[in-house]
Amino acid sequence: MPDVHTPEVRSRNMRAIRGRDTKPEIWLRKSLHSLGFRYRVSAKELPGKPDLLFPKFKAVIFVNGCFWHAHNCHYFSLPSTREDFWAKKLGENVKRDERIIKKLLENGYRVLIVWECAIKGRHKIKSDQLIAAVSEWIKHSACSGCVDGKGLTDVREIERYFYCCGGKIPHSC
Repeated sequence: MPDVHTPEVRSRNMRAIRGRDTKPEIWLRKSLHSLGFRYRVSAKELPGKPDLLFPKFKAVIFVNGCFWHAHNCHYFSLPSTREDFWAKKLGENVKRDERIIKKLLENGYRVLIVWECAIKGRHKIKSDQLIAAVSEWIKHSACSGCVDGKGLTDVREIERYFYCCGGKIPHSC
């Protein structure tokens, strides 16, 4: 099926997609701040500029969009037009995520991925339960993890981490 927009309109739409300060990210930040957590936003000195850095807990949080990071959920499906382009682009995003997370783990940080589907959509987690799980992870978890519509998953081995958090795009580093 051909694109319903002209190239100029499609280009303008794609430029409007923000990489930071998204609604799910702002909601999570405000919720954690109201619980007394203090953090830095988009720490430029760390690989991947994590959305939230908690220096006191040596922890970082990424709030990932399910489509752009190829999460295996109802928000992600490979577009039917230009499949090769999208498979390559999203596959590269996943590979970049892997490299960034490996670097953060090597530097002693715990990493939590909060997927968009955990915050909104048909399989979202109740707000108070999600914030409680993230808060508990920040304060007490010894390992990294991810939060999606199924809840919080702690992950100790890096290979299992990417299996848990990965999407439908095949990748290897």
